This record gives sequence, structure tokens and C-alpha cells, in this order.
Amino acid sequence: MAATLPLLAGALALGIPAAHAADGPSRDTLAGTKPAWATATADKGATDNGSQVSARVYLAGKDAAGLAAYAKAVSDPNSASYGKYLSAQQAQARFGATKAQVAEVTDWLKSAGLKVTGSTQHYVTVTGDVAAAEKAFGTQLHNYVKGGKTYRAPAKTASAPAALDGAVLTVTGLDNAPHKATHADTLPPPDAVFHNSGPYSSYYGSKVATSLPKAYGKKIPYAVKGYTGKQLRAAYGAGKATGKGVTVAITDAYASPTIASDAATYAGKHGDAKYAKGQLAQVLPSDYTKTEECGAAGWYGEETLDVEAVHAVAPKANIVYVGAASCYDSDLLDSLNKIVDGHLADIVSNSWGDIEANETPDVAAAYDQTFKLGAIEGIGFYFSSGDNGDEVANTGTKQVDTPANSAWVTAVGGTSLAVGKGDKYQWETGWGTLKASLSADGKSWTSFPGAYSSGAGGGTSKTVAQPFYQRGVVPKSLAKANGSTPMRTVPDISAIADPNTGFKVGQTQTFPDGTQKYDEYRIGGTSLAAPVIAGVQALAQEQRGGRAIGFANPAIYDRYGSKLYHDVVDKPTGRDLAVARVDFANGFDAAEGLLTSVRSLGKDSSLKAVKGYDDVTGVGSPAPGYVTSYRRH
Repeated sequence: MAATLPLLAGALALGIPAAHAADGPSRDTLAGTKPAWATATADKGATDNGSQVSARVYLAGKDAAGLAAYAKAVSDPNSASYGKYLSAQQAQARFGATKAQVAEVTDWLKSAGLKVTGSTQHYVTVTGDVAAAEKAFGTQLHNYVKGGKTYRAPAKTASAPAALDGAVLTVTGLDNAPHKATHADTLPPPDAVFHNSGPYSSYYGSKVATSLPKAYGKKIPYAVKGYTGKQLRAAYGAGKATGKGVTVAITDAYASPTIASDAATYAGKHGDAKYAKGQLAQVLPSDYTKTEECGAAGWYGEETLDVEAVHAVAPKANIVYVGAASCYDSDLLDSLNKIVDGHLADIVSNSWGDIEANETPDVAAAYDQTFKLGAIEGIGFYFSSGDNGDEVANTGTKQVDTPANSAWVTAVGGTSLAVGKGDKYQWETGWGTLKASLSADGKSWTSFPGAYSSGAGGGTSKTVAQPFYQRGVVPKSLAKANGSTPMRTVPDISAIADPNTGFKVGQTQTFPDGTQKYDEYRIGGTSLAAPVIAGVQALAQEQRGGRAIGFANPAIYDRYGSKLYHDVVDKPTGRDLAVARVDFANGFDAAEGLLTSVRSLGKDSSLKAVKGYDDVTGVGSPAPGYVTSYRRH
């Protein structure tokens, strides 16, 4: 949906009629509830009437259009309302659903034969058979083939009675395709240990691979062992700021059982400030679900990275981790809503997502409502832009990731970072890696420069209209990459992401003998970039006396073209760049040999980091002066 439009206007942008249904009692269509993949050619016929449906009916609140307008006004530095945020209670009173609306929606659902199983201030949950769901939402449910599997979905856009007067925002769950993020039940133990092999560079270029073949006509350095907070703070201009008095929330699925001890051990080993009592807190669900399907143990490392990266950059900031019960959108949304409803933090780091093609507009609408409610409270959401470049190698289709594609979040792209001797910033490229292995005789790189392996997500959305803050900044060639209408382009800002110039983390892992103990390794991805930017924003908020920055994109783009950003390009030294990397074949030790490769930098699929705004790094990465610039706003 467009950043400043109410739901029904957004429906028009999606090509869904916003008018009342023509047959039967007057009804309002619920935009985007028929998935794009539910096509006539994929239709396998009606779903059995007795099949069960579990759905969430999201509430639009009292003034959906007013919510969008207010969220824009308080976030725009050029608005007279900039920074005039509401408390969580004020936001709910002004824009939330009334008790009368909840009661009316509940009565309607019950009258159709659905069972109401719960409700929050955001939604009502129901279960029932297909026949009852079809009656309630004015559509038939059919079976459709998607990706070789068969899923249920509405045969036409769902609707709600017009008598409810727009109380329903959308409904999710009518289609039963998985709506989950990537990266009863009991949480599993930590994943198997992973080690990086040497040789390493302690800082970029400190150890040159003199015995290995040249790349791009010169000897290349070994990959860094893993940057620490001291190096990242220097690279992004932290100065004396520490984030004191600011709270950063982190959302992921599940929760690492060893996060407190791992974070404390890591901080002690690398010169980060010791955690004060209560500085790291967790808000967790009563139980977890889908742990095997979601790979729960893999999320432990995500939480560990996020917590340690935020603390490394903003060592005095408070951190609250809000874990979701699973990796599904519904549970992740619940975590985000906990933060908004209780205003648990002003800055929220989110290192998860999925491809845009998997996100249906109904779920996107539910996310956007949460982001807008956060914006009017002064809460900013930061999402990693993805680790597969333009997604062609991963999915066969050029597309962006979601929720990073939302017009109401800050999408964080990725770079390869060179921090030199004395913690001096040297340069950054857009993160995009080509990998070639060492030949058997050790004299050349096989098929140099090699195949694409990973890179920062970016590009142009096919579903989200261009938000106001990108106008005049994003080149038309990018904004109109998918047609004549300008669309949302990702990312907005960027930071270190390349695992070959990555960050060192410490985590309890499972060793080959079955024991579990603390160990360290180098890691990257835009899962690193998002908490780094969240940490930088905490520093900036401290510098403005603790006053919330809120939804940051209008302010980020307002500073475009200034010296407050490193304008990241793919060849910052004027030539191609690469590093040498050595890995254990078994991921742990040299028992099964070593794998040596060359990793080219600044080669992100079809995406290019160029002078000015680009779809790898956005406006660039924070430079010295960025943090203190917020004092003036």
C-alpha cells in the first residue's frame, strides 16, 4: 500500500475494487485477501465444506486514514507536527478499535457459525468449517496449486458487511499457505559448533595471502577474523556516544537459553561495557510452537548476533528481546504488537523476512497497521533487506524481501567494510560475493571470479507504491523498474553485512562430543546490518537528549547527499577487490581438510552500488557527523 493512503485507496492501487459488492446485502471488500497465486489455471476446485479454517480478523480502528496521515506528519522533519508523538494509551484511544466495534465484529462472526477463540485490541481469532468461513466472508474457498503443493485460498476477494462501517481491516488465514519468516514443543539444544579457520587479518589488509594466486592482478588480503564493537563504532562515527537512556527492542523467533551468559562473556572478552543489572531483558511467550519446522536452534544464533551487535555499537543502551512463539507471521506480528502496545522501546531491530512473492496483501496490511501505530508513538522499525541480492539465483524471479518492502519501515542494506590499522575507516563496497575455489595444484582460482553466492537484498517492489520520502531521491530508472508507476525501492540505509568482512560473535554451541560450551566465530548478512543501524540510531537518539527519532525514513532521506553518509560504491579504490578465505571442510576443525577460496567484493547479482542512491546500499552508510546531526532536529 502507498505510505499515505487509507486502506480502500490502497486497494485501488492493488487493482482490487473498493466499492460495495454487487450481490446480496451491501458489503465492503477486504483488499488483498485473494492471493495473486490463486489463479484460474491453478484452481483445483472447491475446498471441502467440512475442512477447518483458523483465521484472524484484524480491526481497522476508528480512523484508518487519520492514522496514516498522523504517522506521516509526526515522522516528517518538514512537518509542523514532527516529533509530536502520542503515548501508547493516547494512540489506542485515538485510533484503536472501540469496544463497540469489537462487539459488532464478534457478533457478525458468531452469526455466520464461526467460533470466536480470542481477541486482542488488534484482532479477533476464529475457527470453524469452510462453509461458515465462506458465509462470513462472502467468498468461496478453493484449492490451488502453488510451488508444487496444494493450498486453500479465497476464489474472490473476501468481504465484510457494510453495516460494520469499516471496522474490519483485513482477514488472514483464509489461505493456508505458509506465512513465515526465515532467518507442546520444547526448544532444542544449540546448533552444532561452527569455527572459522585461519589465516586471518586482524584488520582489513593486515595479512596478505602471499602464497596464494593473485586476484584482479594483485595479491589479496585474508578475510578479517571478525570486527569487534570498537572497530564498528569507529567506522560509523560513534564518538563518545553510548546510547545511554535509549532502549532498543529486538524481535526474532524463540529464545536462546544461554543469551545472558553468552552476551556477558562476549562483552568481557572484547572490551565492550559490562551489562548493568536489567540492561538486557527478555519478553517471551508462554510456550513455543513449530520448533522443528522453523529450525528453532538456528534462531538462537540470530538473537545472539542481534544482541551482541547492538551492545557493541551502543554499549549503554538498554536491550529488550521480544521472542515470537514461532517463525510464522502471526506470531512475529504478536511480538511487534507487544512492543507497540507497551511502548517497550523506541527502536526495533528485526533480522528476518521472506520474499515479496510469498507475502499476501492481507498480511502486509496487518503489518503496516502495526508500523503506523508505532510511528505515531515515536517507534522506528528496522528490517534487514535480505541476503540473496535480487533473489534471481534464489527464486528465479527478481524481487525484494518483506517486511523490508513496507513503506513504513527502514530497510537496511549491506556493505563490505574495510576498517584499517588504528580502527580507521577505509572504504565500503556494496555487499555482493562471487566465490571461486583454489585449484588442485594451488596455482590458480578455478573459474575465476566464480559463482554468485550471496549479497545484500534490494530492488523495486511490485506491490508497494513509492512513499513520499523517496520522491526526488530514488532515480526513476529504479522507481519505475517494473512499469510506469513509481514503486517503493529497497533499501534505505546500509551497514556492514559481508561475512567476509564480518563481525565476531560468541555463542554456546554443541561440540562434536555432545558437550555445549561458549565459542566464537565470524558472521555477516543483513542480519548484522540491521542491529548495527539500530545501535547507531540509539547513539543518535541519545545525542538529541533522548527524544525519540521515531520512523526514521523521512529524516534519513532529508539528509541525502550530505557528508553525513558514506556514499558507497562497488569500486571505492578504482579497481576490483577481493579477499582470500580458508574454511574447515567439516565446519569445525582440520580433520577433513581445508577449503581455500577467493571472495570478490561488490558483485551483488544484477544490483549495483553506484554514486548516489542505489538499490544495494540506499543513501549509504552512516559517516562521522551522522550521530550528532540529530541534535539539530
